Amino acid sequence: MIRPLLTATLCLAASGAFAGKAFVSNERGNTITVLDTETWEVLEEFPGGNRPRGITLSPDGTLLYVCASDDDTVRVFDTASYEELYTLPSGPDPELFVIHPSGNPLYTANEDDNLVTVTDTESHSILAEVPVGVEPEGMAISPDTKWVVNTSETTNMAHFISTEDYEIKHNVLVDQRPRYAEYTADGTRLYVSAEIGGTVSVIDIAEDGTPTLRQKIGFEVPGVLPEWLQPVGIRTTQDGSRIFVALGPANRVAVIDGESLEVIDYIMVGQRVWQMAFTPDEKFLVTTNGNSNDVTVIDVEKEEAIKSVQVGQQPWGVAITPN
Repeated sequence: MIRPLLTATLCLAASGAFAGKAFVSNERGNTITVLDTETWEVLEEFPGGNRPRGITLSPDGTLLYVCASDDDTVRVFDTASYEELYTLPSGPDPELFVIHPSGNPLYTANEDDNLVTVTDTESHSILAEVPVGVEPEGMAISPDTKWVVNTSETTNMAHFISTEDYEIKHNVLVDQRPRYAEYTADGTRLYVSAEIGGTVSVIDIAEDGTPTLRQKIGFEVPGVLPEWLQPVGIRTTQDGSRIFVALGPANRVAVIDGESLEVIDYIMVGQRVWQMAFTPDEKFLVTTNGNSNDVTVIDVEKEEAIKSVQVGQQPWGVAITPN
């Protein structure tokens, strides 16, 4: 076990102090790095399976779910002790997933088999396998929990799956290599990033869940080659006023006005920015930077990077404990 800062962790526990934690999956290092979200110091690093990528938490923050892609399984850890508790069946090459707000079930994209696997987190059994497009990756669940969205990288579509019968009801064509999907908190809009297409598709959602492509947002940064502008992770504020988009090898996070849908700023971060997560109060946004082996902490109100923290090898995903 890799436990370089166990003493510091025990001191925090002994003092009775409670701080939020950010968990970062290190794809090449096969580890999970734990950060204190008050001090931004590394608390711990522990094995996360082979090629950990997608990472999320149970709604109460007590369980950490990790897509161990090369192990073809989802590993589940205790967020206090960092011990692995059990694994969940996921199908081959799990990449990204989303958990139901109740904590059950878990919806996982299986890149190699072109499936979305629905797993019961209590019985540890597979409830359904939903055929989708080629190379599924991005996953999102609507706020009303009626829909799960999967993006297929090669088919270039967002698939809208009913959580009632696990059938695809709608497909929306987006640009090349869609990597991530994010609903607004009110469920009226969905954003889908297209890594190779270089755009974010804005999809309006009707009351019955029917999606309609509204427009596509492009990016332009002086001095940065267009082919380096590769949108991946997306995060929106609760009030919908800001959309943050990780631009991969451009080493920047785009800031989009939620009303005008215009890009208003670019924030310089680490190299090959991939995924992001807010702290519960939305005061900070944390980005994973795969080629510089660090995370960047962004002050959301100021819309500027304030800190860089070294983590493991090739950080991929990040999840932050709730309040």
